[in-house]
Amino acid sequence: MNRENLRLYKLSLDTIIKPFKCSEQELNGFLFEDAKRFQTELMAVTYIFEDIEADVTAAYYSLLADKISFNPEEKRMWNRINRKIPNSKRRRTYPAVKIGRLAVDERYASCGLGTDIITQIKYALTETRRIGCRFLTVDALSSAIPFYEKNGFLFFSESDKDEETRLMFYDLKNFML
Repeated sequence: MNRENLRLYKLSLDTIIKPFKCSEQELNGFLFEDAKRFQTELMAVTYIFEDIEADVTAAYYSLLADKISFNPEEKRMWNRINRKIPNSKRRRTYPAVKIGRLAVDERYASCGLGTDIITQIKYALTETRRIGCRFLTVDALSSAIPFYEKNGFLFFSESDKDEETRLMFYDLKNFML
């Protein structure tokens, strides 16, 4: 894959989405059937990496507002989060941005594009600082958990360990160090 052929742009209502297929049918369906509607309803913003030479969608991701909230049943994890925040700034909720969807076309799998996207998101949230945001969250599909762990995400709870998706988070202060 030649990264110079990739063009990143924000999805718009008139975007013609180029062919895309990843291993998760739900992620394929979101891109073609739901992404524009989510954008219109201000529920998520989707960004597309298009391979200009191959005329296909190489990857996409969507972002939306989120928060991490105190859960009395998860005191241990909450204490772990709070330890990194000065006493005067501790709250019952913290601002976050959620990765609603992140998918890479099968033709581009295993070439580091997903990790590049995560790094780009972390950079955008910490360097541009257009909005206060301490955490990056994701409801990771069980098949994607190793990917998110490799990219520094932690589990927020053990209560969802047997679920199809697990809530994971990344403290953006770690990216700034």
